[in-house]
Amino acid sequence: MADEKLNTGPAENISPEAAEPITTPEQAAASEPQQEQTGPAIPESGDVVVSFDKINELMAEKRQNARAEVEKSEPPETPEAAAPGETPQPANTEEPKKPRRGRPPKAEKAATENQKAEKSAGARKGRPPKADKAAPDKPKPSKRDKVSRSDGKAPDAKEPIKPAQDTALKETAAVEQTAPEPTTPPRPVEEGKLVYLKLSEVHPFHTFRPHPFKVRDDAKMQEIVASIRVNGVMVPGLARPEKDGNGYEIVAGHRRTHGSELAGLEEMPFIVREMTDHEAVQAMKDSNKQRDGMLPSELAALLELEVEDIKHQGGRLKGVAEGDVGKRSVEIVGEAHEMNYKKVMRYLRLNSLVPELLDKVDDKKMGFMPAVELSYIKPKNQRLIAVSIDGEQASPSLAQAKRLRELDKEGKLNGDVIDGILSEQKKEDRGVIISTAELEKYFGKEVTPAKMKEQIMSLLDDWKEKQPPELAKAPKKQELDK
Repeated sequence: MADEKLNTGPAENISPEAAEPITTPEQAAASEPQQEQTGPAIPESGDVVVSFDKINELMAEKRQNARAEVEKSEPPETPEAAAPGETPQPANTEEPKKPRRGRPPKAEKAATENQKAEKSAGARKGRPPKADKAAPDKPKPSKRDKVSRSDGKAPDAKEPIKPAQDTALKETAAVEQTAPEPTTPPRPVEEGKLVYLKLSEVHPFHTFRPHPFKVRDDAKMQEIVASIRVNGVMVPGLARPEKDGNGYEIVAGHRRTHGSELAGLEEMPFIVREMTDHEAVQAMKDSNKQRDGMLPSELAALLELEVEDIKHQGGRLKGVAEGDVGKRSVEIVGEAHEMNYKKVMRYLRLNSLVPELLDKVDDKKMGFMPAVELSYIKPKNQRLIAVSIDGEQASPSLAQAKRLRELDKEGKLNGDVIDGILSEQKKEDRGVIISTAELEKYFGKEVTPAKMKEQIMSLLDDWKEKQPPELAKAPKKQELDK
């Protein structure tokens, strides 16, 4: 026992596991025999390694979340309403009668009146009725009609107004007449008069359609802001008074107005004129002629505005049936822009695209003709197509866009189908298409297509003979290599 007490010390409190020597990961790695690396390089500490399958999984998850957001943004379909006159009721179930609202039925009303009559027949509490107040020696007054109760006057006859009442009524009428009426703001509409308008009183163009041209905060806008801060607005804008009298509608000068706001100004010079809707549309169109690089979405919106302006003129166009007025308006707009009506109709279809796809057309991430085909698809599926384009990093070709349109028409289009079509390898189209309108600029409208082709081929032969010898021999060398 004494020996056991003497041997108890710190060494006996250490567990067998703790008694083993502790080795760090670096020492363990150094003690292990080094093996030759035959595969890919082992990443060093701190590097993040993501496999290719994991990247595909993350991209698929991102597309799935985007599709879920598109599904949530769409309104839920309402169930079909029952036919008129039919009330759906569960089988073999009797609904408890609900208490009736409003006045009671006739039977209950009659019973209530009888109860009231019985109560009134009893002894009356409080003061006696008028009939009991009459003297006993005088007969009780009989019931009188309306004429007798009004002292022989007709029931609708009005009592004469006393002078004091007449004076009070006149004063009341005078107060009502002198109540202040809302006044319209002053309008400086003199021809060519330059005025400074508050930026809070001017509104963007909104005649028939919103302003077709975009106001972007790009490098050019920063140049405009810098110029306004140094020199002010050197060219005044053009505006017309609002029809309701509340402010002014900007006809020209949207970018200058936005630049003035960014520069911290509160007013801007404008020339205010009275204009009709047609005059406002034409002035807005003429003021934007100098724009360079008009976007497809801007041209589509402008063409739609001009077509709507022609339809609102009210007069019947000469030599055109009533059913062809819309077609004729498209032709008039096309002549003003030097394009045939079919091309105008294609541009008008771009206005049916959702903003996600229309931006891709402006950014040249999707072709014009595929965009026209996609414009016939439902907006919900258009958004799914935009999600797939971002995920697959590929825009649909014309043939693929036509397939997507047919599947949407049949109700078979969904996110997986869109991904499958966009992931297909596109066939390279080596055809060159020259429209008839473009050829008519050089040959006129009288020359037939066959004559045009013959003339083009002869011109190409002449051009080929004038080329250097090394360029002329290149096609033959390519043929020999094949």
